[in-house]
Amino acid sequence: MTAQNSATRSTSIAVGARPAATASAPARGARLGGARLGSGTALASLGVVAFSLTFPSTAWGLESFGPWSFVAVRSVLAAVIAGGFLLAGRVPLPGREHWAGLAVVAGGVVVGFPLLTTLALTTATTSHAAVVVGLLPLTTATLSALRTGARPSRRFWGAALAGAGVVLGFTLTQSGGALSAGDGYLFAALLVCAAGYTEGGRLARVLPGWQVIGWALVLCLPLSLAGSALGLAYEPVHLTGHGVAGLLWAAAGSTFLGLYVWYRGMAEIGAPRASQLQLAQPLLTLVWSVALLGEHLSPAAPAAACAVLVCIAVTQRA
Repeated sequence: MTAQNSATRSTSIAVGARPAATASAPARGARLGGARLGSGTALASLGVVAFSLTFPSTAWGLESFGPWSFVAVRSVLAAVIAGGFLLAGRVPLPGREHWAGLAVVAGGVVVGFPLLTTLALTTATTSHAAVVVGLLPLTTATLSALRTGARPSRRFWGAALAGAGVVLGFTLTQSGGALSAGDGYLFAALLVCAAGYTEGGRLARVLPGWQVIGWALVLCLPLSLAGSALGLAYEPVHLTGHGVAGLLWAAAGSTFLGLYVWYRGMAEIGAPRASQLQLAQPLLTLVWSVALLGEHLSPAAPAAACAVLVCIAVTQRA
């Protein structure tokens, strides 16, 4: 009888101990999850701020460099920085199965988008370009849906079409009823950058995000070096303070640092939450274009930017 009572008491103690241990685990997980969410949001927000300065810094850089040499030298500097980080971390080469995806990232984010937007800014203002490129999150979502086979709701596509209509109407109004060559560059930039983001997001599931952009930059280094040599030989260079500052920020800030913190933040909070933060990018660029470049905004520019943001916000909640 004593042995039975003893066994019963031991069992009751063991069973009673489990709820306490179980209750403490979610509390610790919630604290860790909250800290991770906060740091990820902060990192992704820094990336958005860095991206919003890309067009103003490019406009400054074009004061000293031609469009082709600016993009090539910018890529070389960013690749040197990225290569230094990869070497310092002794990061092994990616597997062969990842190189095709890295080539898409390189072609879209490292070469295509910077080159096309730089060519556009030779004729378009930064405020105009900011509104058009404000459609980038939507374009990325569309290509991502096609790539992954996802089926967004009708509400999503309704907002997508409304946003596209606002952008098209704005560009036609600003260009006198016809699309300009600069608009063609900008719309092409949307497509190639969205492809780079989509493939980069896929690769970020198996590789750290900063390594994705780092290896993409290194992959483009031979092409960037050749482009720099040709561009500097055939395009005039007139160094100014603005021109050098614009080049340095475009290379270190937008191309490497911005994408570094953006991918790290996206890895922590997820692509959907991060993309919502990027909705603020067009409005931030409009602010920079006034503050740094002294541009005078037409009443349609901020109105169109806000309308695009509303449309994209609806797609994020659909």
